[in-house]
Amino acid sequence: MSNAEDIAISIMREIHYRTIPTADAIELFAILQSPHLQGVLQAHDSIAAKDFAPHLPEIPVEVDEDEETVKIVQLVKSNEPMGATIKQDDRTGAIVIARIMHGGAADRSGLIHVGDEVQEVNNLNVIGKTPGDVLKILMQAEGTITFKLLPAGSSAHLRESKVRVRAYFDYDPKEDKHIPCKEAGLAFMKHDILHIVTQDDPYWWQARREGDRNMRAGLIPSRQLQERRILTHRQDQTANGQIAGNIIPKSPSCKPSPKVKKIIYDASESEDFDREEVATYEEVARLYPRPGLPRPIVLIGPPGVGRNELKRRLISIDTDKFRTPIPMTSRPPRLGEVNNRDYQFVTREELDEEANAGTLVEHGEFKGHLYGTSSVTLKSLINAGYVVVVTPHYQALKYLRTAEFKPYVIYIKPPTLAVLKETRQAAHARSTFDENNSRGFTEDEFKDMLKAAARIEFHYSHWFDEVIVNDELSSAFERLVAAVNKVESEPLWVPASWVQ
Repeated sequence: MSNAEDIAISIMREIHYRTIPTADAIELFAILQSPHLQGVLQAHDSIAAKDFAPHLPEIPVEVDEDEETVKIVQLVKSNEPMGATIKQDDRTGAIVIARIMHGGAADRSGLIHVGDEVQEVNNLNVIGKTPGDVLKILMQAEGTITFKLLPAGSSAHLRESKVRVRAYFDYDPKEDKHIPCKEAGLAFMKHDILHIVTQDDPYWWQARREGDRNMRAGLIPSRQLQERRILTHRQDQTANGQIAGNIIPKSPSCKPSPKVKKIIYDASESEDFDREEVATYEEVARLYPRPGLPRPIVLIGPPGVGRNELKRRLISIDTDKFRTPIPMTSRPPRLGEVNNRDYQFVTREELDEEANAGTLVEHGEFKGHLYGTSSVTLKSLINAGYVVVVTPHYQALKYLRTAEFKPYVIYIKPPTLAVLKETRQAAHARSTFDENNSRGFTEDEFKDMLKAAARIEFHYSHWFDEVIVNDELSSAFERLVAAVNKVESEPLWVPASWVQ
């Protein structure tokens, strides 16, 4: 049996869909989703599969008199690379094995190790030759390739780590002029999940894409190397007044809209912090849906993009399931407003105390009155079993995206300027930038929305679990409902600290 992990997932799903799971079932659910047990099940399935190909021919008995000090290794040449890189020793000039790729032919043989000296390839003496000369021999060889190697001092077999990371940048080894071997590189896209099998080299890790059936690992830049590259790139572009080929977008706070509440914490300081943050990889683990503890849905986006309307429609589907925390305000109630329905009406002093105590996930001032969202209210709704939907200022992500809340962050992205104008005019959408007059959006407001979106994406795109383009409200709402259903029913990748 080689499907123990699938059986465990099936059991967790059965527990999840039970109306009232027993205490034993809930305890079993927690045990099955622990990273350690998942690692054991994955190891069991890998061993049970017995995938030990390719099957090599017998080693020839004709060896030199110094057979005790050399080893003869045969590999079957196929379409996949050999899974090893070579270099010339700076001191001796010998050709040595520089790196073994996890899962490659060399690794699976168990006989070739880092530091082994290559003396012959297919009975051709390579002593005194360059790595380029050896590569030519290997390229011309067909069928079985025989290596005569002088063993290194240590021959410990490579051990894989169980670390999974989410990548926060695109990578193409063919475009990387510094990679030791382009053919050994692993291409990936932003938000791909990678299995890091070894981090022995400070500059080049070995990894596989999660779920990739190719056993051989590939080279990717280490966190240290990629951070250095990104910082250098940003410094060069900042000097030219550009980020990623675009003019650096100004913060929306530079031109405050009357409809957007001003965030009290120092925006300039926060954004300097964000600019210094370099997103490369984040260690992740699977989080399974938790019975009775749904993850909150956080909708992030620029002002006017339609987040509040999407939230209103989602809550209206099932008011017994979806809730949003009632914000606090120091302003007096208006005609028709009800306490604890429209707002929690409190004094300015009470709101200041909440802010100083750090119990607000966001707070701000608008027309002389304070507003805030209480983390206590948010936690109480989550613990009561509601699917909480919030639309905070994007800087509040720093306080919401924690193991305490475990949110699912959806970025509501505006379409292009042309589509914005076309769809909003067709829907007779009212501007959210002018609370005193009911009118449509102006072109300058659309442009401000796109500039704000560019800034949000530059600073926070690595925290988005999903992106929904609000080109047309009904289709964007359908995608939002599908995303919420996915969060409720499927195991999803989250920061590893949220599971541990």
